[in-house]
Amino acid sequence: MSNIISIIIALIIFSVLVLIHEFGHFIVAKKNGIVVNEFSIGMGPRICSFEKGGTKYSIKCLPFGGSCAMLGEDEDTVVEGSFNSKSVWARMAVVFAGPFFNFILAFVLSVIVIAAIGTDKSYVTAVDKSSPAYEAGLRKGDIITKYNGTGVSIGRELYLEDFVNPLGSDNVKLTFIRDGKKQKISYKPEEVKKYMVGMSYNSGDTEATIGNVTAGSAMDEAGAQPGDVVVAVDGTEIKSGDELQKYIEENPFGDNTVTITVNRNGKTKELKMTPQYQTVYSKGFEYNLARKRMSFGRTLKYSFVEVKYQINTVLKSLKMLVTGKVSANEVSGPVGIVSAIGDTYKASKSEGAYRALLSLINMAIMLSANLGVMNLLPLPALDGGRLVFCIIEVIKGKPVSRDKEGMVHFIGFALLMVLMLFLIFNDVRKLL
Repeated sequence: MSNIISIIIALIIFSVLVLIHEFGHFIVAKKNGIVVNEFSIGMGPRICSFEKGGTKYSIKCLPFGGSCAMLGEDEDTVVEGSFNSKSVWARMAVVFAGPFFNFILAFVLSVIVIAAIGTDKSYVTAVDKSSPAYEAGLRKGDIITKYNGTGVSIGRELYLEDFVNPLGSDNVKLTFIRDGKKQKISYKPEEVKKYMVGMSYNSGDTEATIGNVTAGSAMDEAGAQPGDVVVAVDGTEIKSGDELQKYIEENPFGDNTVTITVNRNGKTKELKMTPQYQTVYSKGFEYNLARKRMSFGRTLKYSFVEVKYQINTVLKSLKMLVTGKVSANEVSGPVGIVSAIGDTYKASKSEGAYRALLSLINMAIMLSANLGVMNLLPLPALDGGRLVFCIIEVIKGKPVSRDKEGMVHFIGFALLMVLMLFLIFNDVRKLL
């Protein structure tokens, strides 16, 4: 029953995200005098429809997604009211509006979440007094605004930067605010030799769900996957992220093989993992990841920060994928996303409907920002690909042949379908 509920929730979230995206195209097209032949909720055969203002509004049988079909959008026609009859700037506005509305949705949802539970401001929670960071002048309570050249406002931005660009032997450069005054420091990170497993997991009193698995790490070689829930370590039951953290602190990893028991989509698996002895670098301080509520004005400010963080997460993840820091097997498709939504629902429903709703809204923020960014990629068949042709038209002073553009988008669509099939196959393989 819970799996059915998870699928229904996922379909609702997908539907809202795509509907908002298409509504962005729709409203800007209407404002520019473009005829919209049909605006539909859902996909497949029509269940019912009505016509108003020259547009057919339809509800279709498959309860996800939607579409905004504009006159002459994919045709070489310039009749009055058609997409191609409008100026290049009007067409660019219509194309850009879809992803932009996804960013607006992410912002609105961020306001709801941050108003309810706050955000994780990037201040220092502890400094090792024997560390170079302490000697350089960093103290508990300092508010970090820049970390190794990257501007930060929330703790998760620091975490993201740590994950994307792990510390090496180069100096740590920090800008922080103390008593209203900006200060800058630079220091050499401390070299530490320790046994590493190569995974991150959520903290708190919820399930110890694995977030990231470093390629080539001990956990990667053992077969761990993002989304796995750690339920035992060497036979000791683990009920939460806090319990896992406490266990590791009391039983530091050495060179002996450790049995990690995980729950993967309702199935228990035992992973044999041998920690790797590595040299790592410590920045010498800890930072805040706990959320705290704030004033309405700051809620709006940090809602923008939240959207920026989500966009940067997508962009940096794509960069890691292109550069080989993340394997293609770690990328999730529709099945994987449905599974992730289901895991989020299952993990939070025990805390009550209110917390479960906030967790799902938080997931929708990430997915909406993701959809906006991915659609702006300069690839054929995506909004970004259409924008590329508009930019070429601006530079050349005349449009590219509609037939050639249509062929490029068709090929791009076919390749996207192949990619989608690969992702679905990869998702199903990971579930088995």
